Amino acid sequence: MRSLACGGSGFKAAEPRGSRYHGPGGGRRGPAARRRGPAAGESPPRWPRPLPLNLKALGWVGSFSIMLDSSGPPFLLLAPLACQACPAPCECSEPARTVKCVLKELSAVPAEIPGYTRNLFITSNQIAPGVPTTGPAQPAASPSAVESHAFSALPSLRYLDLSNNRLVTIHPDAFNSRNNSIRELNLSRSFYNSSTIRPVAAAIIQGGFWSLSKLELTNNEIVYLPLAMFSSLRSLRHLDLRNNSLVDIKNSTFAGLDLEHLDLTLNALKTLRIEALAELGRQLRLRLFLKENPFVCNCDIEDLVSWLNQSQQVADVEKLACVFPRHLQNTSLMDLAGAELGCHSSQHSKNTLQTSYVFLGVVLGIIGMVFLFVLYLNRRGIKTWVNSTRDACRNFMEEYRYRYEIDSDPHITQVSTLDI
Repeated sequence: MRSLACGGSGFKAAEPRGSRYHGPGGGRRGPAARRRGPAAGESPPRWPRPLPLNLKALGWVGSFSIMLDSSGPPFLLLAPLACQACPAPCECSEPARTVKCVLKELSAVPAEIPGYTRNLFITSNQIAPGVPTTGPAQPAASPSAVESHAFSALPSLRYLDLSNNRLVTIHPDAFNSRNNSIRELNLSRSFYNSSTIRPVAAAIIQGGFWSLSKLELTNNEIVYLPLAMFSSLRSLRHLDLRNNSLVDIKNSTFAGLDLEHLDLTLNALKTLRIEALAELGRQLRLRLFLKENPFVCNCDIEDLVSWLNQSQQVADVEKLACVFPRHLQNTSLMDLAGAELGCHSSQHSKNTLQTSYVFLGVVLGIIGMVFLFVLYLNRRGIKTWVNSTRDACRNFMEEYRYRYEIDSDPHITQVSTLDI
């Protein structure tokens, strides 16, 4: 019986019962006869011709044949469901349930990826439609680099690697499917620029990643993390954000998560806010990595230093050091003291401010008393000066009134004119 070939794999068809050991007369043939073939004058056994039955309409990819034999029931020969074509530029391994599209200069996610795929590698390509493979970088001409429901036909997909590409944008429904079973997603070094984080965040929020436990976003020049980007990833345990340009962590960035591994090394963090530290402190199994950040050791870092001395969650705490100011450069954060930072706690500052107000009040009171004492000593001279000033003002007002009366009387004005 011939084998059925599909995708380079042969599927051996089974023979009907009794066909191997019985001759045309129905008698049993010995081993020698089986080796020599049919006896002289005998014709080789003729088996019923298979009737092909195409069941592609039922969703099966392989083809089937039914053999009708009067000596037994119909026998079904089928190529299994896994008999599916591999995309031309990719390499497929059905036993490993893996598809690799590495260094193939792809401009989009390949179509017709086998449904058996469990591990999918689309790495070191140029997943950005309209972007040339050589020459200066250009923006994509297509509205999205990863189309809507690009992986919805892969119900068994567990590991998806899109690293080392140039994703300009991702459709919000790129990962959306009825049963998103992806557990590990690698997007390291895959952004065209830092603005790609916005469509990626939308795709993660709407992707339905109920089973996602590991997410890698390293080397993407990410400056900020959009709010609620990870809010739907309830199964997330491992988050890698190494070698980006993060300048701040909001208090709601990791809210609601139960992380076990968070890597923030090689970013642009100058400090961490007390609200963000409180949220991280609620994740009891967390191991946090913070080294190689440009920490600025001033009063703003006091909360972080205090938290580091109380928490056991930072795995590389001994490697955290000041970068600025210069006189504290390379000083361990664990060794910082309030005197070195030149600032005080909030309660001490409040007490100091109250003391300053009291001192200022005392000084002003003393000045007032001195002024009153001087006035008392010069009371006679002051009285004389007041009387003189009053008389001068009175004379001035009388003179002014006299001039006003002369100017307002017409008879006096006419007499004065005739005299002239």
